[in-house]
Amino acid sequence: MRVMNICPILYSFRRCPYAMRARLAIKVSQNTVELREIVLRDKPMHMLEISPKGTVPVLLLPDDSVIDESLDIMLWALSQNDPENWLENSTESLDLIARNDQEFKPLLDRYKYPARFENVDEQLNYDSARIILQGLNERIASKGYLIDTAPRLADFAIFPFIRQFAHVDRDRFNELPFPALQNWLEMHKQSSLFKSIMPKFKLWTPGSEPLFF
Repeated sequence: MRVMNICPILYSFRRCPYAMRARLAIKVSQNTVELREIVLRDKPMHMLEISPKGTVPVLLLPDDSVIDESLDIMLWALSQNDPENWLENSTESLDLIARNDQEFKPLLDRYKYPARFENVDEQLNYDSARIILQGLNERIASKGYLIDTAPRLADFAIFPFIRQFAHVDRDRFNELPFPALQNWLEMHKQSSLFKSIMPKFKLWTPGSEPLFF
């Protein structure tokens, strides 16, 4: 059944790093969406109808078009309004995000969830991820942020995944010789922007009162 909506609908899961970065861009761009917080073990039928792959985030626009890739949602939001110039130096940002999504995220998954994979060498995945983290640390130490002297798209698109990595074993992460990266991560975690996208949202169910975000 078609759902009539007067503003975009965002299906999201609070702790998912992909959903986090979508919400960050939506919030900073000052767009308003109807936020539908779900649990991944009980995906709403409507979400699966508009995006059969069944992953979050999913954005349904008022014209019934669907954006179901987190980076595309970020770019959509910032194309409407980019008050903090996240899209500056976007080519370099996109290159770095691609490395995060294609190289770092698989290593993160195998480090965090080794039981989900066969013949996983947890230490090898950790060591490979550590090499990528070292490169990010060097970038931040040199520039202040990942791309230049102000935060850009890459900082906000990559931060949720570094946060997830750090939370696997916080002591182990804090012992890494990467102070620039650790300070950058803590700055993002303590920012008012991040806190604004991380309250414990009420779970959405069909017929529930809309939550505008």
